[in-house]
Amino acid sequence: MTLASKITLIRVAFIPAYMVLMYLSGGQPGLFMWLALGVFILASLTDYVDGQIARKCNQVSDFGKFLDPLADKLLTIAAMTIFCQWGMMSAWALMLVLTREFAVTGLRLVAVGKGKVIAAGKSGKFKTASTMIGLCVLMAFPTLPYLAPVVNGVIIVTTVYSGVEYFVQNWNCLWD
Repeated sequence: MTLASKITLIRVAFIPAYMVLMYLSGGQPGLFMWLALGVFILASLTDYVDGQIARKCNQVSDFGKFLDPLADKLLTIAAMTIFCQWGMMSAWALMLVLTREFAVTGLRLVAVGKGKVIAAGKSGKFKTASTMIGLCVLMAFPTLPYLAPVVNGVIIVTTVYSGVEYFVQNWNCLWD
């Protein structure tokens, strides 16, 4: 297993710790929320680090291509699920994110079956980065009025845009 893949696995291992700290915080500012934010930031940074190592050290692997985007999705969806439970994110917004993720994954599977690889696009990377930053802002300022709707709006817009872009650019994969 490559170093890049090991770092990605660390991101996955951070998720339960993050969730426990979030639940201990009860959605209120304080030690547990700050610890949860720290774990989330560390986990998010591993996304950048594992990618850099994989490319620079020629450690790009099929396992890494599978695990890296899965780890991103698990981390962000864990946070969004908690925020949804606390009323800081709408269930329909979470469902929109999940739908986009399943749809893009399905599109990639169809493309692979036809011998084509759909790499992560810039809009998808921007969506992931802006989602992670937005979730960090919600953790840093959980009681700030009107912040949640702004973060939700950014997540929704970037999710829809990147999802539409993936399908527009790869529409031909769906037809024989």
